[in-house]
Amino acid sequence: MLVVQKFGGTSVGDLERIGNVARRVARTRDEGHDVIVVVSAMSGETNKLIDYAHHFSPNPDREAMDLLLSSGERVTSALLSIALNEMGYPAVAMTGRQAGIVTDKTHTAARIERIDPKPMRGALEAGRIVVVAGFQGIDPDGRVTTLGRGGSDLTAVAIAGAMGADLCEIYTDVDGVYTTDPRIEPKARKMERISYDEMLELASLGAKVLQNRSVELAKKMGVNLVTRSSFNDNPGTLITKEENIMEKPLVSGIALDRNQARVSLKDVEDRPGIASEIFNALADEAINVDMIVQTIGADGKTEIDFTIPQTEVVRARSAMARFAQSIGAIDYKENIAKVSIVGVGMKSHSGVAAKAFTTMAKENINIEMISTSEIKISMIIDEKYAELAVRALHDAYELDK
Repeated sequence: MLVVQKFGGTSVGDLERIGNVARRVARTRDEGHDVIVVVSAMSGETNKLIDYAHHFSPNPDREAMDLLLSSGERVTSALLSIALNEMGYPAVAMTGRQAGIVTDKTHTAARIERIDPKPMRGALEAGRIVVVAGFQGIDPDGRVTTLGRGGSDLTAVAIAGAMGADLCEIYTDVDGVYTTDPRIEPKARKMERISYDEMLELASLGAKVLQNRSVELAKKMGVNLVTRSSFNDNPGTLITKEENIMEKPLVSGIALDRNQARVSLKDVEDRPGIASEIFNALADEAINVDMIVQTIGADGKTEIDFTIPQTEVVRARSAMARFAQSIGAIDYKENIAKVSIVGVGMKSHSGVAAKAFTTMAKENINIEMISTSEIKISMIIDEKYAELAVRALHDAYELDK
């Protein structure tokens, strides 16, 4: 059995923790498995390197940044390899280049295009544990690239897919995926299994366990993904195909995203192409638009409401300034939150939305916007009611059972 294990920054935060990781990897090897380990930089290391670069330039060259930032993961991989060898477990450290990871040419946010499995396969056949520096690769011209946020998770999933691994374990500081944030609802329950689609929805809606890109890649490549804690031996949560889940719950989880702002465009000129112009202007500023509601107005006017990340309001104001002649007024509301219900069982059951709206009404929480899909219902509410809404919905759908 081939197992890919990825350890994030907190898991390798200092030398003692790297030693703990070495012992965990050795235990997996003792169980008779071949092991490929993917590591992040030690916690705080990447930020330190960024600060070094900003000492000299507020906008450093991106190619040079890739070379700089990739060094953090190389340090960790080398240290873990040294620790394993000293324990009597033959290991070899590999950079992204040595592991055969080829990306496109987008520096600081590259995408993996292919992986040559021969170097890693050769090391495994020689009886070695392979320790790969995550977050990095090389472009077709041989230049070092990095994969952006969540890049080490992506490295692990891509390697698992390319090598035909039986399992890809993502070790973090939490021991799995919960029905909601346990800090908000202490009765939150850890899930044994969840589908790729549900995990994608939860991740995009505010759950911080895994990055979207790694889950998308796992789904595309059919990689069984487990997220678990590096600080205990508790079983984690398996993220897998929907057909691998025998009992599909009606609702799997509740997600909360506080990084939301609502933009209301009033008295918009009601003519063909106006919506295209508005949203193209936002796209030009790389602003991610989420919910959109348009209402038919009177006297040749309409109203368009949409939500964006709160962190992008300043750029949205700049983008909307060019429409001063076509829009009567623009309101920005930032003290809002998005609470979402996710579950593959919603596809085949009626009444899920009705229960959500009834629950909100009982708590006297006004719903400002609603968005639905096959497996998701999202509601925009006043931010001050966010945690109350999460707890009420968690109880309504009996997710603690």
